Amino acid sequence: MANYYSDIPEIKFELQNSPLMPRIVELKERDFADKEEYDEAPQDYADALDTYDRVLDIVGDITANIIAPNAEDVDAEGPHCEGGRVRYASKTYENQDAMIKAGLNGVTMPRRYGGLNMPVVAYTAANELVSTADAGFENIWSLQDCIETLYCFGNEDQRQRFIPRVCAGETMSMDLTEPDAGSDLQSVMLKATYDDENQCWRLNGSKRFITNGDSDIHLVLARSEAGTRDGRGLSMFIYDKRDGGVDVRRIENKMGIHGSPTCELVYKNAKAELCGDTKLGLIKYVMSLMNGARLGIAAQSVGLSQAAYNEAVAYARDRRQFGKAIIEFPAVAEMISNIKARLDAGRALMYETARYVDIYKALEDISRERKLTPEERQEMKTYQRLADSFTPLAKGMNSEYANQNAYDCIQVHGGSGFMLEYACQRIYRDARITSIYEGTTQLQTVAAIRYVTNGQYAGVIQQLEQQVISPENEPLMNRIKEMASKFNACTMAVKEAGSDEMHDLCARHLYEMAADVIMSLLLLRNATQAPDLFQKSLEVYVNLAESEVEKHFTFVRKMTPERAASYRQA
Repeated sequence: MANYYSDIPEIKFELQNSPLMPRIVELKERDFADKEEYDEAPQDYADALDTYDRVLDIVGDITANIIAPNAEDVDAEGPHCEGGRVRYASKTYENQDAMIKAGLNGVTMPRRYGGLNMPVVAYTAANELVSTADAGFENIWSLQDCIETLYCFGNEDQRQRFIPRVCAGETMSMDLTEPDAGSDLQSVMLKATYDDENQCWRLNGSKRFITNGDSDIHLVLARSEAGTRDGRGLSMFIYDKRDGGVDVRRIENKMGIHGSPTCELVYKNAKAELCGDTKLGLIKYVMSLMNGARLGIAAQSVGLSQAAYNEAVAYARDRRQFGKAIIEFPAVAEMISNIKARLDAGRALMYETARYVDIYKALEDISRERKLTPEERQEMKTYQRLADSFTPLAKGMNSEYANQNAYDCIQVHGGSGFMLEYACQRIYRDARITSIYEGTTQLQTVAAIRYVTNGQYAGVIQQLEQQVISPENEPLMNRIKEMASKFNACTMAVKEAGSDEMHDLCARHLYEMAADVIMSLLLLRNATQAPDLFQKSLEVYVNLAESEVEKHFTFVRKMTPERAASYRQA
């Protein structure tokens, strides 16, 4: 029987072979303080890794044998809007039932609320597995991660009332965007007014493009400060579907991720409660929410890349032309090798990001219980800075790779790839949204470019260049160092030009150069530890990255402020 976890050893490698994992487990388990109170709590580090392994094996079984076989039917049927409510595709309920019965909700939440208390890196692996089976269903299941925002910023009464419900399987959504406020969330105008008589807030207005918009529990960005028009007037609210007041006006007719209902919502005096403090909804809470969502889309993208690889290999081995399997033709073999190289490089970046998030989030959580030592405060700041800088790389690059890999998967299929009976067309349609929602790749560039200009990425690259590698990989390291040199030269050229227009035009090129070099070095690290898993991908990826860096190097070095201005005029 297939199992998406045990069949993909690269995932287990990422979970078990990082020097950061002992610290992650130590912090998440609070030195294994739960072991006396909860039977399921791990006794030590080895027991914790075994727990993650067993849980992910269950996820791998369900995704391979229930969710994946249901994916085509879910895609064909899609959800429906009936009487202002969402009805999922019939087999989506089968998927949900399997995950709930397996206890796979509230994955990162503390055990005292009914959660599994697993680290972000393990939850990210689960996200990847679900996405490999069906990216649309992953959107529904993974929105349980919204509970992290309520856990971090809500009060204890709210935690006690809402978190156990999510751990038991209730669904969530984040209601942010509006018809006139997409990427520009400062323009949100959904109105929040305080009802003195009933001692609650009331929400009025509409939201658009809300993933899983008829969920049980919503986090809602709304304007609480009358007369304001910027982010300082926005607050975060909790809406409970049990209280009524929100209807689904319609479900969007989308290109892909059909299993996931994307809704337009109408709020009519809906009862809500404040999450955290007023005026911090966008400035603090949405930023935290979006960083988690972006890591989630990175995982979704990696899952889609894995699905594309699976489909491409299976078809190429089975399809025969001119007397042999098409996988034996160099042109086809190259496409498949490129898919696998991008997949392994992007996955390495994603899990490194998740590990950074784990350490800083765990220390942040501990800081709510006691004062951190100076060393812990410094550690938290270091890993928060790393997480903030890596998240836009992981989301942006993996979403672009998912699109390219899905495209190449169809190309491997030839004419059959254009036919609806093959899964590759669904993967292709599902992948397209990943570089758009939760911040387009252009917005990921905006988030990342300061880490180019302030030397953060250069510092990370320099540290990774010091790693111990096998002698046979020295030539590859030298090639990567040459790529890094070109990245540094381009960064300096843009800074010395002193032109905002040149800076903005070259930002995407610098962003991709930084990512190409970092992923090459991470993949080199993996290949040093497990050459049987990663050596081929390393060699292929360095070839790909080298050509990309050269392209960007040529563009940036030939750019001038005057030429940059001409792009705007066009």
